[in-house]
Amino acid sequence: MISKLLARKKSTLLAAAIASTLCMGNAYAEVDEIHFLIPGGAGGGWDGTARGVGEALTKSGLIESASYENLSGGGGGKAIASLIEKADQSHDTLMVNSTPIVIRSLTKVFPQSFRDLTPVAAVIGDYGAFVVPKDSKYQTFKDVVADFQEDPRSVAIAGGSARGSMDHLVAAMAFKAAGGDARKLKYVAYDAGGKAMAGILSGDAQVLSTGFSEAIALAEAGEVRILAITGDTRSVTAPEVPTLQELGYDASFVNWRGFFGAPGLPDAEADEYAAALEKMYATEEWATVRDRNGWTEIFVPRKDFVSFLEAQEVSVGNLMRELGFLR
Repeated sequence: MISKLLARKKSTLLAAAIASTLCMGNAYAEVDEIHFLIPGGAGGGWDGTARGVGEALTKSGLIESASYENLSGGGGGKAIASLIEKADQSHDTLMVNSTPIVIRSLTKVFPQSFRDLTPVAAVIGDYGAFVVPKDSKYQTFKDVVADFQEDPRSVAIAGGSARGSMDHLVAAMAFKAAGGDARKLKYVAYDAGGKAMAGILSGDAQVLSTGFSEAIALAEAGEVRILAITGDTRSVTAPEVPTLQELGYDASFVNWRGFFGAPGLPDAEADEYAAALEKMYATEEWATVRDRNGWTEIFVPRKDFVSFLEAQEVSVGNLMRELGFLR
């Protein structure tokens, strides 16, 4: 799985990144400003990541200013197409994206892939989480599994994206690990996490499959409980929430989030962005943003990021074929 791949590469990649930065010295000019292109609406995981990174970079003084543009549509394809079309005028732009750029490229939701952009760096990881309304009959994820095993159609899983997307994939992975037939999963697709949340509150679905950082915000509002997360270990942000592995299910998943430049972005400029993002890790401002959102640090820069994406494309593609999402 993706988290295991990250575990194998993390120490090597971090060492390489540090060495690369030391070699750079002052060879590159400092980044002054960044325009963050966000392929989804306000309040989602991409939006929170871009604005959180922008907050840390500006408040720490690593850059002078940050601006943000939400351009949703086409499962993220509209923003990708715009960045490609305006490449010559977009050297100050970083587009946030995550695992869905791999999934949606595989499923042909849009024709482009990460190869059509300039990968800069993966920055954070966000586990998947399973959420229920605070008054739900389900007290543990094992309760959900028991109902699913008795009658898979009795448990509706809501997600803020289409069938075959990451929310669906993570849920299918979890129930498969629990011994169920993942192809029988009743997945209810909503157009955004907020609508999926409304779906479980209204009773149209019983469980929400979402990102851990979004689940934390919902739990802090007092409307939901988090039953389990897909990390290898518990999160310090919500230490009371067990992992699937603790519950006896051999499944883990982490959704990386990172940044891409326009196609044709010069290596020197891409290196400047990667260096600024790495320096951000050492700041108190970043620690505040990171802990507030329950993010895991995953720094995978430039060429290593390309190799990482290629490996994820293979591993995710194999899982999707196994679950029947791809032929």
